[in-house]
Amino acid sequence: MPDVLVRDVDESALAKLKLRAQANGRSLGAELKRILEQSAHRADMATARASAEEMSRRLAGRPHTDSAELLREDRIR
Repeated sequence: MPDVLVRDVDESALAKLKLRAQANGRSLGAELKRILEQSAHRADMATARASAEEMSRRLAGRPHTDSAELLREDRIR
């Protein structure tokens, strides 16, 4: 797995990150790794959300069957 080096981090931000890591029972490195991974995932979620909103706009005004009803029918089979 590749390493990442971040230089010139603001001292007050670093202090807050250390406190956050300690509060979560993780090392600073583990906390930073988690923050970066979650941030990357959120970017993916933003793309997915935008796609879902576009789909909703395209389907607006069309009649839709209640999904609970469809699930119920499928379970009966």
